[in-house]
Amino acid sequence: MFLRANTIIQHVQLSGPPNATPLLLIHSLGTAHGIWDPQVETLARSFRVIQPDLRGHGLSEVTPGPYSIEGLAADLLALLDALGVTKAHVAGVSIGGMIAQSIAHQAPERVGSLILVDTAMAIPPANLWHERAATVRAKGMDAVSDGVLTRWVTPDFGDSPASLGLRQMLLRTDPEGYAAAAEAIAAADLTDATKKLTHPTLVLVGDQDVATPLASAEALRDAIPGARLQVIAHAAHIPTVQQPDAVTAAIAAFLTPDIVDYYDAGMAVRRQVLGNAHVDRATAGITDFDRAFQHFITRTAWGSVWSSPALDRRTRSLLTLAMMAALGHHEEFKLHIRASRNTGASPADIAEMLIQVAVYAGVPAANSAVRIAKETYKEMDA
Repeated sequence: MFLRANTIIQHVQLSGPPNATPLLLIHSLGTAHGIWDPQVETLARSFRVIQPDLRGHGLSEVTPGPYSIEGLAADLLALLDALGVTKAHVAGVSIGGMIAQSIAHQAPERVGSLILVDTAMAIPPANLWHERAATVRAKGMDAVSDGVLTRWVTPDFGDSPASLGLRQMLLRTDPEGYAAAAEAIAAADLTDATKKLTHPTLVLVGDQDVATPLASAEALRDAIPGARLQVIAHAAHIPTVQQPDAVTAAIAAFLTPDIVDYYDAGMAVRRQVLGNAHVDRATAGITDFDRAFQHFITRTAWGSVWSSPALDRRTRSLLTLAMMAALGHHEEFKLHIRASRNTGASPADIAEMLIQVAVYAGVPAANSAVRIAKETYKEMDA
């Protein structure tokens, strides 16, 4: 989709349940939002994934330089405003990681955690970036493509379809957008700002990255209290593409740690799915008679089952609705029709699911569910 934010047209891809915790993924210099695609299939099961194209990149508007890391961060804060997102986990690769640090410094209350991938507080030498900027402005992106690709991936990965896809991203980047962003890297030193950050932070680095090597990652880890460092084996500067499974696993483990308190986890998911108003009414009505039962369903159904990332919430929503329709549990069916606005299960999804219910559980059950769904959607629209 396209939005106007911070005076420019920004392109952004959205995935995952609309009411899930937001996760902002920021791409690297000379690429676009697609470098995160290998991670999205898994992460969108549990998060509302936001993949923007930076100013001057992908399908976002190109403006003349100069750019700055702070200005690019302001673009994305404005984008979050336009999307109605008040707080998000923020991940970034290379310049994306620098922008993530700047977002956390400018608006610390809007960042839940940081995932900094093959990035640094500063990426010298400045003359390298100025030379690249001058080259692409004079000769186009092809003039730097070979040199850039050798830093992005390891030699044995160079002829893979994924690597060739990265080359196409680079070649399709607007030269002015690339040059202005490169100059922003040249001018940036986030050391003082980053040392003030206190967010939970995961630092990832490819073991063969020469652009932002292990030493840069270690400096980041040491700058942010409590930050964790993980090295991705057999990867260079863009491990999201070269080692997608390892990056996905590292991020998923960081963002969805082992549940310690299933009740608290269940209550959080219950609110995300059913909405605060419903949960507040339900908890206000608890008495000694049903207190143990309410604790049980929150801990097990919501804390154990719905909190698991093994299935995305849209799938769980459709499965629950199908079972409630088949079993004739109309009150619960209506409740989960309302919750579908938060899980990403669309009316078209539910209509198709009810045809399957008719085949496998009988037309009368499906017919009743269709009637209740139509009535509920009408109430919701009103």
